Amino acid sequence: MAARVLMFQGTGSDVGKSLIVAGLCRLLANHGMAVRPFKPQNMSNNAAVTADGGEIGRAQALQARAARVAPSVDMNPVLLKPQSEVGSQVVVQGRLFATARAREYQARKPEMMPYVLDSFARLRASCDIVLVEGAGSASEINLRANDIANMGFARAADAPVILIGDIDRGGVIASLCGTAAVVDPDDARLIVGFIVNKMRGDPSLFANGMALIAGRTGWAPIGLVPYFPDAHRLPAEDGLGLEALPARDAGSDERRIRIVVPVLPHIANFDDLDPLRLEPRVDLILLRNGAPLPIDTDLVILPGSKATISDLATLRGFGWDADIIAHVRRGGRVLGLCGGYQMLGRSISDPDGIEGPPGSTDGLGLIDITTELAGDKALVAVRGRTLADGVAVSGFEMHVGRTTGSGTQRPLLQLDDGGMDGAVSVDGRVAGTYLHGFFAADAQRAAWLARLGAPASSLIYEELIEQTLDALAVHLEAHLDVDRLLSLAR
Repeated sequence: MAARVLMFQGTGSDVGKSLIVAGLCRLLANHGMAVRPFKPQNMSNNAAVTADGGEIGRAQALQARAARVAPSVDMNPVLLKPQSEVGSQVVVQGRLFATARAREYQARKPEMMPYVLDSFARLRASCDIVLVEGAGSASEINLRANDIANMGFARAADAPVILIGDIDRGGVIASLCGTAAVVDPDDARLIVGFIVNKMRGDPSLFANGMALIAGRTGWAPIGLVPYFPDAHRLPAEDGLGLEALPARDAGSDERRIRIVVPVLPHIANFDDLDPLRLEPRVDLILLRNGAPLPIDTDLVILPGSKATISDLATLRGFGWDADIIAHVRRGGRVLGLCGGYQMLGRSISDPDGIEGPPGSTDGLGLIDITTELAGDKALVAVRGRTLADGVAVSGFEMHVGRTTGSGTQRPLLQLDDGGMDGAVSVDGRVAGTYLHGFFAADAQRAAWLARLGAPASSLIYEELIEQTLDALAVHLEAHLDVDRLLSLAR
């Protein structure tokens, strides 16, 4: 018998779809149900590697973790990874399918639906219930033709829809009722209930609002969900999550480590930073729009990029190259992750135009390496140790590029499979690695912070993620009518 299905769409982006699906995955898994997350189409440069060597959106990997199952490429069959002038990479069932501009992709969407339905059917055969997450806004009727992410998928799969609105941004009554007014009547009939998310203050003040929305739309009111303050502990879906940094206790006299991250237009896998921003004695500073590098910076991290040459040009345009070089001359440290690692070298070339127009550029010249963006994409989970201190590390590689040069004779990591990764400058102050998830390992993170003079921390990162998912499940169970929700699934 096929699993039941329930789809969650939103009145807009960042209304909390990913978080609510993750919380429900953990809630239902804790009640003994075999639950699977599914997102037909995602657009994100935050991706995760699956056990079979594919890639999916980071949010679906978190939802799989919440469901207590391994992530699968079927959980996110179409992933769009925005680049620069060339548009987006289109990843289908975990593998690169095409590169397309926005208008071109709209015309190619009918090619995607068979893959979406194939993955959905395979996933549905493996569980009790599938929780489907839409993308963006359900009311984008200008994009309804050939849609595979929202109502197009719901119609094709005959999936009942719960619509989520965000009261925190204002106008939630209009956004929910307006969606009912503008969508196609056959699509509107698929919407069976609604959730109002991110309520702050006294929920009784919106009781009549819930009743008004239900009366106007005929949808079942599933719940008014208070703002979940620990959401910042979980990996974010997209760049909006970079703003969700927790407030720091300004009254402490203990020294804080200042880690600065230049934020570039095509930043990728920025969840690499999450363990650092949760450290109580770390100030993680996101540098934007040419703001100068603080003179008291302890460590500069150059994160991953989906368009490395383009982002390096932006870095230079802001003058951050001079700031970083001066920081190193003063004795400061720099770490490059994936695309950031490539930027640290002598040069980067993209002869085939994989990430943008074909060409090459000088790097920052802080490590004696050169990178050519060519060959197959590396998608693999890895384990190893930092050579300098033998501290364990684990994560995954997700990159295109061959990096060579004398700098690689001083690798940062010894991998368990016998290989080497990364490079370290002669003076040891500049290093780079292709490994994502580098700081999720508590011992590795602690070793880096100790070198920077940080006091010992009690943060156990993976345990904190588990605790937060369990707390989110409890939060949703307290504020949603879960029995009614399940009764609406088909």
